[in-house]
Amino acid sequence: MRKRSCVMGVFTAFFAALGMTAPANAADEPEPMIVGGHDATQQYSFMASLQSGGSHLCGASLIESDWVVTAAHCVRSGGNYSVRIGSNDRASGGEQATVTEVIPHPSSDLAVLRLGRQVNSQPIDIASEAGAVGTSTRIIGWGQTCPERGGCGAPRTLQELDTSIVPDRECAGIDGANEICTNNPGNDSGACYGDSGGPQIKGSRGDWKLIGATSRAGNDSPLCATAPSIYTDVTAHSDWIEQQTSGSDDGGGWPWPW
Repeated sequence: MRKRSCVMGVFTAFFAALGMTAPANAADEPEPMIVGGHDATQQYSFMASLQSGGSHLCGASLIESDWVVTAAHCVRSGGNYSVRIGSNDRASGGEQATVTEVIPHPSSDLAVLRLGRQVNSQPIDIASEAGAVGTSTRIIGWGQTCPERGGCGAPRTLQELDTSIVPDRECAGIDGANEICTNNPGNDSGACYGDSGGPQIKGSRGDWKLIGATSRAGNDSPLCATAPSIYTDVTAHSDWIEQQTSGSDDGGGWPWPW
């Protein structure tokens, strides 16, 4: 994980300049974005922009008509969040909903967020398993598109990048039972600022399945996309997700208002 507590002010100012909001614990967490991708080739009905104060914060995935899943480091108690779902433009189109409850996983970089209403967009199913080394995957998001911190603006149009699962040994500090190590094609493409929480998917057009949520870099370089990235394995947490979204209320979340 990168050492960044000393640059918290720069990081926050950078997000403000982009019209984006810094993650809740940005001083301690990595900042994923897509570098080396291209404009999305299709509409992803399940893709969500997690926003605060109208500004893009992180990616998220619609898994039920009133639930999305994202990275835990994207949210915090006391936050005020909303989502824009089903649009390739993070600033317009699609459907909007307010987040009314945040439930972070107790030990993994994962959280489920309850929406204040059911939306009409088609959710994505969670795959039964992430897949073996070599499995083809795709990441999508609105993160910054150059590797240097603050070197360029974040795209308004959704970006995508085709990737694949690689051995855990290529990602420093990975928890292999709960996370996915994913390659950086050409050694210069991958996730960074603004892509946190966004989906890693496998399958094909019209039949995508969710396997991961963007978490962090797999090395300690100050530049993005210089090594494989780490994604929280959503499939490994499917039972926990089902428990949280099944309608039971055990008081484990942060209800609105906080």
